Parts: sequence; C-alpha cells; structure tokens
Amino acid sequence: MRKLLVILLAFSCLTAQAQKADLRKGNRQFAKGQFAEADISYRRALLQDTTSAAAHYNLANTLYREDNMDEAAKQLEAVDALSVVETPLGPDYFFNKGDVALKKEDWKGAMEAFWQSLLLRPDDLDAKENYIYARNKYAQQQQQQQQQNQDQNQNQDQNQDQDQQDQQDQQNQQDQQNQQDQQQNQDQPQQQPQAKAGELSPQQAQQLLQAIQDKEKQTQEKVDAKKAEAVKSRQKDKNW
Repeated sequence: MRKLLVILLAFSCLTAQAQKADLRKGNRQFAKGQFAEADISYRRALLQDTTSAAAHYNLANTLYREDNMDEAAKQLEAVDALSVVETPLGPDYFFNKGDVALKKEDWKGAMEAFWQSLLLRPDDLDAKENYIYARNKYAQQQQQQQQQNQDQNQNQDQNQDQDQQDQQDQQNQQDQQNQQDQQQNQDQPQQQPQAKAGELSPQQAQQLLQAIQDKEKQTQEKVDAKKAEAVKSRQKDKNW
C-alpha cells in the first residue's frame, strides 16, 4: 500500500472543524502504527460526512493494515472514482484498490485497478509490475478454470458411459438367466399333478375305474353264464 496521503485540502466539502480534527487525529495515529485508534477516528469523521473521500480512503488504508480486506474494499468502493481521478489522490487510489484486490486474489479486479493507476501515472514501476503480476495470475486462473471444466465434462461423459455399460451388463445377465431358467424348464420332466389330501390322483382314479369295469365285466360274465346254464336246464327238462 502507498503511504497515507493527507488530502484534506483537495476536497472543498471538508470544512467542518470537528471532521478535520478527527482526520488529523487519525492521520497521527496511523503514522504511529496505532491502526485500531486510527480506525475509530476515521469512522468518527465519516459520521460527520458520509461522503468524505478522504475519510473513506484513509479508513481503507487503515483496514488494509488490520488485514481486513473485505471492509477495505468496501471503503474504497464508497469513494467516487470520478471525484479523485483529477486529483493527486487518483493514481494512489487505484493502486491501493488493486493492492486490496491482490490480497483477496481477485486477479481481474487487481489487473483493472493497476491499469487505471498506470493511465494516471504511466511511469509508476510498482503499478506496472503489479499489473503484470495480476494479469499473469488471471491468465493462469482462466486456464485452470477451462481445464477444470474440461475435466468435469470428461468425467460426466465417462460416468454416463459407465452407467450405460452397467445397465447393458445387467440386462445381459438377466437375459442369460432367463434363458437358463427356460432351458431348465424344458429339460425337466413334467411331473404328474399331485392330488390333494383325501383326493385320488388322475392315475389312481383311472385305475379304480378300470377295476370297477373289470369287476362289472366279471359279474356280467357270471350272470350270463348262469342264464345260459338255466336255459340249458330248461331245454333239457323240456326235452326229457
């Protein structure tokens, strides 16, 4: 971060004596490394004028020293960039904005901020070096993102192919099992239907029917024999 700039005279809006006192107090505390105390002083100045670019800018520098990058970025965003471009604060404002972005690994934001700083101060070697560094890191980030996207798409394709192969293997196994079951059913001899308890099987019923028919046939033959014998007897008696 660049050294803290005292820019009280650069903005006509800073006319209140109390605000000037808080800003001066904050600057003295900042110079002594008393960042927590300077933080409070600059916030008091902002309570009196929330649009104070000096208070926002100096508070952002203090928050940077306190390693609070998110809040530092917010304070820099609160500064109207157009209001500082034409002032001595402009190059350092964009430089500090880029420095905060570097700490947050916002490579694109850092690259853009350092570029703006170079437009206002082209001979600033620090801004140029930081711009090149941020540009290279952003390019690496883009390449990594592209590679991750390619790997993700490739993994998705592989997973989809594997799912299809698993489904096909499962279907083949099911078809093979069905064929085996069907072949076993064809090879297995057909069993006679089992009779329920207390009932005759069809084979037993057939045997019983045949036995009855045979019995009836024998009985009929006996009856016929007796009739024939009786006829013979009558004929003999008559002839006698």
